[in-house]
Amino acid sequence: MSVWSAKGPSRPRILLVDDEEEILVALEDLLEDQYEILATTDPFRALDLLRAHPDVTTIISDQRMPGLTGDQLLMKARAFSDARSILLTGYADLDAVVSALNLGQVQAYVHKPWDSDALRSLVGEVTQHCVAQRALQTEQALLRGLMDALPIGLVFSDAQGRCIRSNILDETVQNVGDELLHFPETLREDVRQMREDVRQSGQEERLIAESVPDEESGTTQRWHELTRLALAWPEKVPLSERWQVSMDRDVTRRVMMESRLRQADKLQSLGTLAGGIAHDFNNLLAAISGSLELLEDMVDLDETSGALVKNAMESAQRGAVLTRRLLQFGRPREARLAPVRLQDLLPGLEALLVQSLKRRTGGGDAACVLSLGELAADFPAVWSDQDQLEMALLNLCVNARDAMSQGGTVRVSARLVGQKFDTLPPECCLEQAVAIDVIDEGEGMSPEVMKRIFDPFFTTKDVGRGTGLGLSSVYGFLSRSYGEIVVDSTPGIGTCMTLILPVVRAEVMAEQKEQDQAAVSLRVLVIDDEAPVRMVTAGFLRHDGHNVSAVSCLAEALTVVDESEPFDLAVIDMRMPDHDGPACAVALTKRLPDLKVLFISGHTDTVPTQGSEEPLAKPFTHKGLQSAIQRLMQPSSA
Repeated sequence: MSVWSAKGPSRPRILLVDDEEEILVALEDLLEDQYEILATTDPFRALDLLRAHPDVTTIISDQRMPGLTGDQLLMKARAFSDARSILLTGYADLDAVVSALNLGQVQAYVHKPWDSDALRSLVGEVTQHCVAQRALQTEQALLRGLMDALPIGLVFSDAQGRCIRSNILDETVQNVGDELLHFPETLREDVRQMREDVRQSGQEERLIAESVPDEESGTTQRWHELTRLALAWPEKVPLSERWQVSMDRDVTRRVMMESRLRQADKLQSLGTLAGGIAHDFNNLLAAISGSLELLEDMVDLDETSGALVKNAMESAQRGAVLTRRLLQFGRPREARLAPVRLQDLLPGLEALLVQSLKRRTGGGDAACVLSLGELAADFPAVWSDQDQLEMALLNLCVNARDAMSQGGTVRVSARLVGQKFDTLPPECCLEQAVAIDVIDEGEGMSPEVMKRIFDPFFTTKDVGRGTGLGLSSVYGFLSRSYGEIVVDSTPGIGTCMTLILPVVRAEVMAEQKEQDQAAVSLRVLVIDDEAPVRMVTAGFLRHDGHNVSAVSCLAEALTVVDESEPFDLAVIDMRMPDHDGPACAVALTKRLPDLKVLFISGHTDTVPTQGSEEPLAKPFTHKGLQSAIQRLMQPSSA
């Protein structure tokens, strides 16, 4: 005989057990208006019902029943249920009552016949006690689970600083004694000061650094965000006498990320500043290097004059490389891939790299020497970005220099290796690749450091000597240009950094040579507000046999546009005071829809939408301008 809801009781549930059916009926009549009732005359059935309904709050059982007495039933029930118990007995059996109290842990016993009001009151009291106890256990379990799961160290303490509860698991530190024992020794003085301050203010927060051992670097910093509060219970107790809670959050990752973001903001600001400086500086370099190159072609120089001109041109080229390095430092750009002949690139970089290796900020006095391997004339070209490849080699050589505290030799050489990548651009060879080795005689790196050298902002250099972006930028450049970097380092012996670059197919180089030889005369419009640069650009174009008109602004350009004899190409500076390069291109292509546009720029933040060729960086060489025009004027680029 039982009554309950299939969805669970909306009222407390009690279990009635008596071998006399009429007793059960009387109890149900007395209690059914307040409780959900389960009832049975079989004590073994009662145990089954109790297992099936763990929400039973109270068991009311007769003492004398066949097969199992009341005290024995309640003792078995205690093994798996926390329900409270009331024992009914019709006999003055003191031993049975004592046994029930001891074994069954009953909360009360009632003589038959009972007083209805007294029994109802007793059942209510016992049931509410069970409900309250379960609610307390639930709260305790939730609190314990929350404290164990939180990624925060919690320490509750009384007004005297004695620990009440902590989720910092340490077998040697229990939830007793001074709360300071639950914190790292380096934090205890701060916690002690915060405890005193909270007695006055009610809340304190601090960000504290802790030095901890690290396998890779010896020691590292762990950052703690400590928050301490005075608990609001009891409400009328003064702040100085209230319990307190300390919350210790490990915010190392957040602090490091904030540091990186600040560093990135600084780099962005530097990039903005560098862009403005580079634009003006590159215009000067373009005028200088271009004028020297034209002079060399126009005048028959003697040996001394030729050497001086060549020296000036190389110096201008080094200035251009340094400017590009400054721009890469602030705002790296996407790779512009094209064939690059290392026979031309490496010797041209030699003077710049040697100068970089000699500039030391400390350490030994021995000079560093650059050794370049000789490359055959037919050594294959690589598919890469010449500017970024220059920057990559410069970064690697500077790192090599810094690794040699007592000086030494840095060797840069190139060799052919097998190609391991299956997916490459159509211009690349699937069988071969080129390996460029940069080898130093420095301190070498441990395996732990080697795992992190390509991480952004990771550096082993002293403060002020490195940003941790050099190798990260090299890795990013190679990843975007179908290459890779391989590191081989031995502590105490040195390091070899190997750049692997794809080889350009011979057919592609042959096609480019044919295009160079098949160049035709074009009608070209040059727009540049810098008169020296405009003169050099026009000089390069006229030297190649093109018909050139050179102007300083859009207004002048529109006066020379003749739709009956349209220009084939416009070479336009990106930054000019009245109308910038893109604005000029829009105005000109409205008049001349078939006009091709080549932008030139000392620095540009964004790639223009007009023109299929990316801006040609100033200062550019005669050959660089020729190559850009040839790529732009190919039928496939239309």
